[in-house]
Amino acid sequence: MQNSTGPRVRFAPSPTGFLHVGGARTALYNLLFARREKGTYILRIEDTDVERSRDELSDQILSALDWLGLEHDEGPYRQSRRADLYRAA
Repeated sequence: MQNSTGPRVRFAPSPTGFLHVGGARTALYNLLFARREKGTYILRIEDTDVERSRDELSDQILSALDWLGLEHDEGPYRQSRRADLYRAA
């Protein structure tokens, strides 16, 4: 339910640990707000901490969000792969 005129909200977990209840709650609140306001819900993975971020934790977070039924409109965007976009802006 993406709408360019509504708010753009995001959930941006860091894959340095498992998704926890607080993170799931934040994801849910942001999704519900985006839906109510006819906005866009974006999933951004904050994986720029190269020492602690792990691919298997990213996979676990994505699986947990899917299991919870929290479907994003855009993403997942991995911050580690977007540095060139930010430099160009």
